[in-house]
Amino acid sequence: MSTPDEAELCYPHLGNSSCRRIKRSHSVSVLLHIILSSISVLTVTLNLLVIISISHFRKLHTPTNFLLLSLAVSDFSVGFVWVFLILLIDGCWFLGADLCVFNTVFCYVATSASIGTVVLISVDRYVAVCDPMHYQTKVTKNRAKICIVLCWVGSTVFHCLRKIYNIGNSGEFDSCAGECVIYVHPISRIMNVVFSFIIPFSNIVVLYVSVFVVAVSQAQAMRFHVTVVTLQSSLKVNRSELKCV
Repeated sequence: MSTPDEAELCYPHLGNSSCRRIKRSHSVSVLLHIILSSISVLTVTLNLLVIISISHFRKLHTPTNFLLLSLAVSDFSVGFVWVFLILLIDGCWFLGADLCVFNTVFCYVATSASIGTVVLISVDRYVAVCDPMHYQTKVTKNRAKICIVLCWVGSTVFHCLRKIYNIGNSGEFDSCAGECVIYVHPISRIMNVVFSFIIPFSNIVVLYVSVFVVAVSQAQAMRFHVTVVTLQSSLKVNRSELKCV
C-alpha cells in the first residue's frame, strides 16, 4: 500500500527526486481527460477524412486542394500531439526526456506549417480573385507542391535550430523525474513571435483586405453594368412605342 505522500508522486519509488502530481479532484481530472480526448479524436478523425479524400480522388488533385491537404496534415499532426499532452494533465511526463523534446519540437513544427499553409491559401485566393486571367499559369500543381515542401522544411529547420540545445541536452532543465521542461532563449522567443505570428498574420490580413476591395469593386462594376443595360433596354422600348404612335 502506498502512503498519501507517495500517491502524489509521479514516480513513488524515486522518493524526493520525483515530481509531484497536480492536485485536482477526481471529477475535474476525468472531465479534462474526456474533453481533451474528444477534441483530439475529433481533430484527428476529421482531418484524416480530408487527407484520404484528396489523396484518393484524382479529380481533387488541384493546387488549392493540395494546400488544403497540407493544412489537414498539419492539423492532424497537432491533434495527434494532443494525445501526448493529455499525459501532462496531472503534471507528470512518463515518456522520457528525449520524447519530451521531440514532442515539443514536432508540435511547434506542425503549428508553424499550419500557419504557413494558411498564408499560401491566402496567396492562392488573392491570385484567383485579383488576377483570374493568369491564375492557371501562375498557380500550378508543381508550384503548389514546391511551396508546401518549402513550408514544411522551413518550419522544421527553424524550430530545430530554436531547440538545438534541448535536442543535444534533453532533460537537463528538469528539476525532478517526471517533468518535461524545454529551455527557450529569449531571443528565440521573439523570433518565433515575429516569424510564426506577426509576419504570417500581417500577410494574411493584407491579402484578404486586397481580395475584399477587389471583390467590392467588381460587385459595384456588375451593378453598374446591369443598371446601364436596364436603362438601354427601357430606352429602346420607349423609342419603339413612340414610333408606333
